Amino acid sequence: MTTRLDTLINSLEGLEIITELSQVAKLSQDYHTFSPVLVPKLEGKVGDIVVRPANEEEVLKVAAACAKYRVPVTVRGAGTGNYGQCVPLHGGVILDMTRMHEIPWVKPGVARVEAGVKLAALDKKAREIGWEMRMTPSTYRTATIGGFIAGGSGGIGSVQYGLLGDRGNILALRVVTVEDEPRIIELRGDDVQKVNHAWGINGIITELEIPLGPAYPWAEVIVTFDDFMAAVNFGQALGNADGMIKKLISVFASQIPQYFHALQDYIPQGTHPVLLMLAESSLELLPGLVQEYGGKITYQKPAQEAGKGTHLAEFTWNHTTLHARTVDTSITYLQSMFPANQSLQLVEHLYHHFGDEVMMHLEFFRVNGSVIPGALQLVRYTTEERLNEIIRYHEAQGVFIANPHTYIIEDGGRKVIDPEQLKFKEMVDPYGLMNPGKSKALQLKIHN
Repeated sequence: MTTRLDTLINSLEGLEIITELSQVAKLSQDYHTFSPVLVPKLEGKVGDIVVRPANEEEVLKVAAACAKYRVPVTVRGAGTGNYGQCVPLHGGVILDMTRMHEIPWVKPGVARVEAGVKLAALDKKAREIGWEMRMTPSTYRTATIGGFIAGGSGGIGSVQYGLLGDRGNILALRVVTVEDEPRIIELRGDDVQKVNHAWGINGIITELEIPLGPAYPWAEVIVTFDDFMAAVNFGQALGNADGMIKKLISVFASQIPQYFHALQDYIPQGTHPVLLMLAESSLELLPGLVQEYGGKITYQKPAQEAGKGTHLAEFTWNHTTLHARTVDTSITYLQSMFPANQSLQLVEHLYHHFGDEVMMHLEFFRVNGSVIPGALQLVRYTTEERLNEIIRYHEAQGVFIANPHTYIIEDGGRKVIDPEQLKFKEMVDPYGLMNPGKSKALQLKIHN
């Protein structure tokens, strides 16, 4: 590999290349450390060099060089993923896209952006004309749009707009192929699914078009309940209230707020909090609904104030796990989706069945037109065997688990790779150089 690598580096003269070992190691990592199962499996997995392209022309050069010298290439955004998506299993080039952060245009309802644009930067630009991203992960301050599309699935805003993979939530993707003569392919409409959530194995995303939603003034509210299922039923009722505009409904069992230091004054011990982002125009309707379910509003910030300091969104989705692990590194998590027809009964059963071992954290989102709870439960980890038992028990109850303790796409959320994705993969990456080893369906074709 060394001779090939030296030759590759020489062929990329003029591009920003990082070879310093500690920096390369740092840029070979993500937040897979959330999983005690993944840590030993990915230990010591690092790239050989990092290349930071400034534009699409430089991406084409890197793609051509990697194809010519048969060097693996792993595309990276900000490294905020949790499953080892951007950890290279076979060394090679880490392609860091963060310098590609231009926003060619923003129009009412749609934006065109380069892959390295930070989500917060796009939101800031879009809000100048009254729009914002439809959904963002809790890492929106640092995450890039390309990384979110390649490795994410939904987030804050999904209660209104569903998940990234839903038709219409990505409008176009522009990708560079890794061939002897790399091409630029623009995918539009349903064709974007050939690349969406494919962990960078199906072409290098350079630009995207994404739809925007109206930028409401979002108030932040905490409601607390003495009974967990009252909190869950309130969350469901608010989710079902189509006339009330919301961006976030997060429900937490009473064990979890101990990890939310900045919010502890607003969450009495032993209560079950619900964190909300609600359009200010819908606030007037909230107290009646809260009263109906026996809750109490303990915190409320108008939109103007909510934009300063701590955001409630940063305690939700995967940030919940981050806060908990800051206090107790033995905590890990699950990602679950409940069947729509019996979701609340299952939530109640699992809440009682596992008790303190699996602490319930729900996020409401829209699936096939209905708002349902998904869960990012916090798990007190003991052994991999016990974790697998917990997963199997959930699955036996009909709960879908997107397993965050694997770096194999099929074993995580996808279960199977779409045949269309596989066909596209063979076309855009004939030598199997893109993030190799992350899919069961793909044979490693690297020639050493």
